[in-house]
Amino acid sequence: MGKRSIDYHKNLIKDLKNPAEAAAYLEVALEEGNKEEFLLALRNVAEAIGISELSKKSNIDTEALYKILSEKENLQLYTFVSLLKNMGLRLSVHEISR
Repeated sequence: MGKRSIDYHKNLIKDLKNPAEAAAYLEVALEEGNKEEFLLALRNVAEAIGISELSKKSNIDTEALYKILSEKENLQLYTFVSLLKNMGLRLSVHEISR
């Protein structure tokens, strides 16, 4: 069963290299409203882009970036928006249809 998990993660990371897929993935995670799940999704997108590449683009030390993306860190909105921008994504808010 361990092999199946590795294959799933590899395929997920491969899919998240596509900015549209990454945006949809993060949007769903954000809608869930669970901080831990959202940070996991953000880490997966960062992994797909490449942590060192994202670190350089964001002008954030690699070690600091890992800390920011950890479950224990309280991700600040400014840092989050900056990371999204350097992932080629942006945060948006939409009216809920009723």
